Amino acid sequence: MAERRVNVGWNEGLHARPASIFVRAATAAGVPMTIAKADGNPVNAASMLAVLGLGAQGGEEIVLASDADGAEAALDRLAKLVADGLEELPETV
Repeated sequence: MAERRVNVGWNEGLHARPASIFVRAATAAGVPMTIAKADGNPVNAASMLAVLGLGAQGGEEIVLASDADGAEAALDRLAKLVADGLEELPETV
């Protein structure tokens, strides 16, 4: 299982717009993955309700994980998006 631990870079955390950006990027990654708080249960990263339900705050550590083919590159891209608080998925990482 590939995994990335990263601190949420959006000041408002994974709420509203940042959560929407994250879910769109997770869906576009094309590999199934989960997201969890460092001490919590993983949820589907492509589910808006699940991501909002995490209640992840700015600066809080989250864990992205996947065991699918291509997971390493997809997790790198999503980790950068979250850590940097970007407005869209970076094309290259």
